[in-house]
This record gives sequence, structure tokens and C-alpha cells, in this order.
Amino acid sequence: MSRPKFLPENFTLALIATVVAASELPCRGTTALVVDHFTNLAIALLFFLHGAKLSREAVIAAAGHWRLHALVLLTTFVLFPLFGLAFRPILSPLVTPTLYVGILFLCTLPSTVQSSIAFTVIAKGNVPAAICSASASSIIGIFVTPLVAGLVLSNHGGAASGWDAIGQITLQLFMPFVCGQLLQPFIGGWIGRHEGIVGAFDQGAILLIVYSAFSAAVSESLWHQVPPTALAGLVVADGILLGAALIVTAVLGKWLGFDRADRVAIVFCGSKKSLSQGVTMAKVIFASHGAGAVILPLMVFHQIQLMVCAALAQRWGRRAELSALAPASARSVVMR
Repeated sequence: MSRPKFLPENFTLALIATVVAASELPCRGTTALVVDHFTNLAIALLFFLHGAKLSREAVIAAAGHWRLHALVLLTTFVLFPLFGLAFRPILSPLVTPTLYVGILFLCTLPSTVQSSIAFTVIAKGNVPAAICSASASSIIGIFVTPLVAGLVLSNHGGAASGWDAIGQITLQLFMPFVCGQLLQPFIGGWIGRHEGIVGAFDQGAILLIVYSAFSAAVSESLWHQVPPTALAGLVVADGILLGAALIVTAVLGKWLGFDRADRVAIVFCGSKKSLSQGVTMAKVIFASHGAGAVILPLMVFHQIQLMVCAALAQRWGRRAELSALAPASARSVVMR
């Protein structure tokens, strides 16, 4: 059976292979220092490329749809953290304390850009609004995520203070992003024509960060602290979070009177979390020995959100096509 091209199964396998490699052959001593330096360089280049390929024209064109963007940002940075805290009686028994910290950190992250837009396109939603919302979430998250993480994790330990993390993230993530935006008029076209090369570097940088984080965690006996039952519980916990986000964004979008195309963008931008920004921020916000366990919930959530949202996007896209072909009097097919 063929699979949708946006489902990154090969990348998922590469992530699993990287975790296995870090578990069997973790880098230590001088090698770990060298890998850490290369990881920091890869993070800077990753955000430079993110800034360079972000089209300001597309963002400006859709920026006027402020109600939609406000709802997406509210869901991403307020409702999601509240879910993580409110569902603690359900989620915490399913996982270890460290994995629950990772779940809370996951809840504070910005939305992912590429797949949010791809799913909105497939579902026949408001694509310009999705571009604007996902991009705004990605930029705002550089500053908001450390602050929100500091608040929700204040009683769990393991994270740097919000203001300290913002200072580090500003230097390591935001400054390269700004440099990329400044050079976007000059190199944006080249990046657009070589999307495959940029995508390969994007994934390669994430794999390097994951290897570095898990190597440090394995050296601290990560897998002795995370039994198989906790991994199974993590899948259930991430599924609960994603389900709650999908239901709430769909209900709020309809209750607030958004049309179908807008509701599609709200659901896909407001229910997803960024793997690339998550693994980079975890390295800065958390101590190196805790980053591996902290990003594990995000890696699991990443794959679940792709599979579930892909199925939803295809279903809603087919409904939209059928609705467009139906007579005007029968066009009552809506997103359910």
C-alpha cells in the first residue's frame, strides 16, 4: 500500500536507530565534548535556515486574521499546559516522574510549521492562515516556551529558570533566526529551490541532537529508569493529550463561528507540537543528563500526531471535494 509522502516513516526509523545507537554506543569524555560543540553549531544553522526560508510576504498577507491566530496561540501556549497539569491524576501514574516532566515540557512547545501547513492543504483549509499561525507560533515560542516551562515545571525541577533559558535561547536560537530572516531576500530563493537539501540538514541536525541528548542520558542509566510499562503508558498519555487538543480546537472553532476552512487551520495548527524546536530547546532548558528522557514524550507524540492528523486531513479533504461537487442546496457537509 502506498503511504502519503508527508508521513516521515524513514525519519521515524532514523530516530529509532539513533536512540539505539546512543544506547549501545554513547559518546563519552572528549568525544562527548566534540559532539556537543557540533550539536550547538547544528542548532544555530538549523534556526538560521528556518529564518531564511520563512516568507515574510505570506505571513504578512494572512496576519489580519487575528481571531484565528489568537485562538491557535491560546491553545498552544495556555490550554496545552493546562491539559498537562489538569490530567496529572491520569497521566502521572502511566509514566515515570521524569517522563511526566517531558510531557509537561511537550505541552509548552510551539506548533510545528511544515506538517501543519501540509495537513491544512490536504484538508482544503485556509492555507495562508495556517502559514501565518504556525510561523507566529514558532517565533513566539522561542520566548514563551521557556517562561511557560518555568511556570509549569516549577515544582518538578530539572529546568533552568525561565529568564535564564530565554537569555540562552535568544543567543543560540533567535539570533541565528534573525540573521536568516535578514538574508532571506538574498538566499530565500535558493533555499526554496533546494528544499531537499535543507530538509536533509534539518533532519540530520535533529538526529545529532537526539544522539547527543540520549548519549548523556544513557550514561546516567536512562533505560534502567524507564521500564517498558512506562513506555507503553507514554503512548497512552500522548494519545490522551492529542485527543483533547483535537476535540477542543474543533469545538472552539465551531462555537466561535469560524468557517470550515478556518476551522481546519485551527485544528492542525493548534493541536501539534514541533519536534525540531522541542529537541533544541530541551538541550538549553534542561541539564544535559535529563534531556534524553525529557524529549522521549515529544518523539512519541510527534509520530502519533502525524498518523492521526494525516487520517483526519485525508478524510476532511475528501469531504470538501464531495461538497464542492454537490448541488448548492446539498452543500451541508461540514467537518465533524
